[in-house]
Amino acid sequence: MTVTPELLLEAYRAGVFPMAEHRDDPDVFWVDPRKRGVFPLDGFHISRSLAKTLKRDTYTVSRNTAFAQVIDACADRTETWINHDIRRLYQELHNRRSAHSLEIWRGSALIGGIYGVTVGSAFCGESMFSRERDASKIALAWLVDLLRRTGFTLFDTQFLTPHLASLGAIEISRDAYRKLLASALRRQADFMSADLAESGQDVVQRNTHTS
Repeated sequence: MTVTPELLLEAYRAGVFPMAEHRDDPDVFWVDPRKRGVFPLDGFHISRSLAKTLKRDTYTVSRNTAFAQVIDACADRTETWINHDIRRLYQELHNRRSAHSLEIWRGSALIGGIYGVTVGSAFCGESMFSRERDASKIALAWLVDLLRRTGFTLFDTQFLTPHLASLGAIEISRDAYRKLLASALRRQADFMSADLAESGQDVVQRNTHTS
């Protein structure tokens, strides 16, 4: 079966997503986890140490300026489920404004980032990477802040990892996820409808007020 960008979006609306066994595997299979990881948008946990890092603002943040670099960095590991077709498909979704990235920079060096797909008011996080300590945590903090302010109601992380759990992500059943997704699909959110936070200080303050 040939996977098209249109079919890929329909899969997300149905609650499934694609993976490959490894980067050189030409085949793609669909995943529908029995347990799903999600980030409650009002429950992101910023520890004291992460708050200090965010407030220092020794980094810069951008949005949709290096999508290809982010997905390549996410695939740059010993084992990856991102094969050539998956990379191509998400780049096509990005070109259609249905997939987005958020990048963390140290000077001109890309040190962290995350990318995902948007359907309705759901942001389906695909993968993230970190080349410096806390870079992926910084990306998540800025992303959650942006999602809150642009009308998103669901942040899907696919699976729950200890790293995500430490930041407030939880695991829910497949049925519970599908109910949240159905609700999110009845609303529209626009990833580009608000500016990024002015500073890490703003991210911390808004998170404190809403958590």
